[in-house]
Amino acid sequence: MNLLEATLASIHPQDTVWRARAKARLDQLIMPHWALGRLMDLALDLAGISRSMAPPVARKTIVTMAGDHGVAAEGVSKYPQEVTAQMVFGFVGGMAGINALANVAGARIVVVDMGVAADLSPLASAGRILDKKIAPATGNIAGGPAMTRHQAVRAVEAGIEVVEQLAETTDVFGTGDMGIANTTPSTAIVAALTGLPAADLTGRGTGISDDQLARKTAVVEQALATNCPDPTDALDVLAKVGGFEIGGIAGVVLGAAARQKPVVIDGFISTAGALLAQLLCPMSAEYIIAAHRSAEPGHSAMHTHLGKQPLLDLGLRLGEGTGAALAMPLLDAAERILTQVATFDEAHVSKEQP
Repeated sequence: MNLLEATLASIHPQDTVWRARAKARLDQLIMPHWALGRLMDLALDLAGISRSMAPPVARKTIVTMAGDHGVAAEGVSKYPQEVTAQMVFGFVGGMAGINALANVAGARIVVVDMGVAADLSPLASAGRILDKKIAPATGNIAGGPAMTRHQAVRAVEAGIEVVEQLAETTDVFGTGDMGIANTTPSTAIVAALTGLPAADLTGRGTGISDDQLARKTAVVEQALATNCPDPTDALDVLAKVGGFEIGGIAGVVLGAAARQKPVVIDGFISTAGALLAQLLCPMSAEYIIAAHRSAEPGHSAMHTHLGKQPLLDLGLRLGEGTGAALAMPLLDAAERILTQVATFDEAHVSKEQP
């Protein structure tokens, strides 16, 4: 049994007993019934995930997976491929959007090289990033598969390994990404899994023009027609039209679920990874918290397929883990509702009249 198989076998649903205990308390808090709405729903999830009436949420880690894509050669992004590596240096230097917002959330950032088309070994040797490089960029999905099936398994297992390395010092995981052109494989993944037309799912990513958007849509359609990914086989979809960092994100989701820890997924690329994790193990979705709905048109279809309602809708389209960082304080709020608000009996407050 390999690491992926062992991880899948160790994932179990949320604990219904702890959910029931949490609901019984939340039902009796000194407020109109369920007056804090989805924060109370989130508190239920945290209790069921952690098997606790005091869910641990203080230690937060955002895992930002970085990888390059051969499909960048098709002109689907406003930025050149070398920006991926440059942004990794930006993360390490503390100067990017994710750095600012992770500070707000009190979260640490762990950057992982899954397949950046540059030599980042000095950063890895210095302990500034984790080196899980599968290859220096995927293949161009417009003309063939992104990777081999073996590489797909390796990418997912790399994400699981990262969770295993960080789990003892992490209560809540978040996911993030960096990879020029990675909205293109993410769009191909959601199109493959949902059967929806690429034209309805393809967005502007980095802010491309109308002509580039038409080109990008055609590239997604070509990738699907060329590779014919099997929508019942997550590893086949990943291998044919995915990305190394997307596979790594799927592994983080699976690893967190196996460790019974919540995982806050960021935007469009992270949700593509979450979809693959769900297909590999449907129960893993019970550990997923959708941070936000991005500006990408296909993101809503992803959430529908996952069965998730995102916590925020702010028009974000950056990635990196920024949406996960913004949503993480809501987990703190949900935990405090469960643990710090008194019940009617505890506070000696009169209940509502029949």
